[in-house]
Amino acid sequence: MSQCKRETGDIWQAHFGAAAIASYFFVKDNNLSKKLADNVFSHSWAMVEKNSVINRKPHYSGGDLAIADKLILGTLDKTIDHLHWVGHNVIYSAVSLLAIHELNGWGASEDLSGISDLILSFEKTIPGRSWIGLSASEVKNMEITEEDYMPIIENANELSHFVLEQLSDFPIIYRAESHHDLIGHMITFSHALNILFDLGYVSYFKRGLHPLFKLIKVLHRSRQVKPGDPIKLISPVDKLPLQKADRSKFLPTEYHFWTKDYSRNNWDFGHIFKFSFSFYDHLRRVEKVKASYFESFRFIINQ
Repeated sequence: MSQCKRETGDIWQAHFGAAAIASYFFVKDNNLSKKLADNVFSHSWAMVEKNSVINRKPHYSGGDLAIADKLILGTLDKTIDHLHWVGHNVIYSAVSLLAIHELNGWGASEDLSGISDLILSFEKTIPGRSWIGLSASEVKNMEITEEDYMPIIENANELSHFVLEQLSDFPIIYRAESHHDLIGHMITFSHALNILFDLGYVSYFKRGLHPLFKLIKVLHRSRQVKPGDPIKLISPVDKLPLQKADRSKFLPTEYHFWTKDYSRNNWDFGHIFKFSFSFYDHLRRVEKVKASYFESFRFIINQ
């Protein structure tokens, strides 16, 4: 992640670094069997090997946590109040901080500057490229009003409950960047805010709720869309009519989920790991886990 911008001139190769970090925490947090964990890590290493464009010089733990936090959060401060590329500015920031804290410090100044430059690249970018019913500029200028009935969220547990309820409320989930992918990023964006909350950065958590609510408000508009309905679709990749997503027979905490060859679609650009990590982290924060959460997630995670 720290070398992505310098080596590629772009922001998207960092997906694979974030996904590799997610694979580690997914295994760690879910008490998976060794056999299952080894299979997850086998996929993760294969993904990194396939997509690595970085200089693999060794890096060691032991850096100053305060410096890392100050630099990354100082850069995130410039974009946290707005929706940029469906929340990847927050996702990259939170996952980086989570990994650095797990290592009790990491990286030289050039490494931290690389992450900071990556996050800064989101300044003045669009909310995202694929939307049902609205253009990117309309999403950017959207306001959240009382009529949207967004809840008052005070902590990570409340946000997880809200997001899981939102997930389970979709009668149909379409296989499209403008739908299943946005729903997936609703899960990861909100989880990134929860990571910031866990690390003690509550003000960033609360500031990030407004752009998250924008994403959720747009998704609300898609709940009434039925197969074949005439809809306004603005996307360079999605085509009408939208097709319902297929249901995954297995969940990521089951061994057989990881016996599939995900290399064919490049592990969904790493989302196979990130969606899994975030979904199960949300589950552990709610008092009552509903079957409907898992059922809806099967349509997000299927590849």
